Amino acid sequence: MTRRVLVTGGSGFVGRHLVDAFADAGHEVTAFDLRSEPWRDDVRFVEGDLCDALLVASLCEGKDTVVHNASLVHTRRNMETRVWDVNLGGSRNVLAGCRAHGVRRLVYLSSASAVYEGRDIEGGDETMPYSSISQAPYADSKIAAEKEILAASDEALATVAIRPHVVFGPHDQRFLPAILERARQGRMRFAVGLGTWLSDFTYVDNLVDAVLAAEARLEPGGPVAGQAYFVTNGEPTAFFDFVGQVLAELDLPPIVYRIPYPVVYAVAAITEGLDTLRGGSLGGEHQLSRFAVRYLCTHHWFAIDKARRDLDWAPKVTIAEGIRRTAAWLRETGWT
Repeated sequence: MTRRVLVTGGSGFVGRHLVDAFADAGHEVTAFDLRSEPWRDDVRFVEGDLCDALLVASLCEGKDTVVHNASLVHTRRNMETRVWDVNLGGSRNVLAGCRAHGVRRLVYLSSASAVYEGRDIEGGDETMPYSSISQAPYADSKIAAEKEILAASDEALATVAIRPHVVFGPHDQRFLPAILERARQGRMRFAVGLGTWLSDFTYVDNLVDAVLAAEARLEPGGPVAGQAYFVTNGEPTAFFDFVGQVLAELDLPPIVYRIPYPVVYAVAAITEGLDTLRGGSLGGEHQLSRFAVRYLCTHHWFAIDKARRDLDWAPKVTIAEGIRRTAAWLRETGWT
């Protein structure tokens, strides 16, 4: 059955894959983003700000499904107003637009950081409570948005939250490009911390498959409505082992040294403090932050049994194959 689908953040990394997948499945797709460069003729592209409540509401009109993917990633403790305006305020605009125009399905792209409190998570599942402590504006605002979106699920509007962790793949403009930039500058010879901590990674096609599976099963009052799902590759891997595989695939110099956690954390604190004094800057994966350093030096991997069961979904692309595909795209597009 053909549906009319709005994808927020539709021109970004994950959004682009979502737009292609829904359009390829025969749905009528509108891609909404702050900036966009249309890449296919069968999709409507709209530029605008998620904080523009009237515009967001107008885009929800006539839609069967909204996939709310847009967010502002910022792990430093500054620029808080802008982060909250986009991540929570924008989500409230989406919710209001869905309510005003009778949208029946809302899929929210959340984050596994919703349950992270700076301590190890090994095999965590959806019974874990939300983090009770403030970590960073990004994590705090994503938690607040997820809570409101899931609480809004009722007999008129069905909502669901998908929680990926460290998404990678072709068209990534943040995570792996940041690693490559550091490698070119000779700054990827060092790993953070003297231990080994396992992390989850999510190849983008596996995430998109889960979103489509959730959307297809999402109905007001149905079993998926009001639920959150961790979605990863299900292959816990040491973060710097993953980075090492990427570097090897691209014939870049390997990581050979390790810097103790306290040293890197102190540098991050100073860097973050100086940035705050200058008014703050939005830099995504290029930022060094205390939150990011803590994340690198704790276990954080999650069970995906609930998504397997409820969504009849399973990751099809392994980490190794995902790295190969991503490296091929990076070469084709001149990143290397």
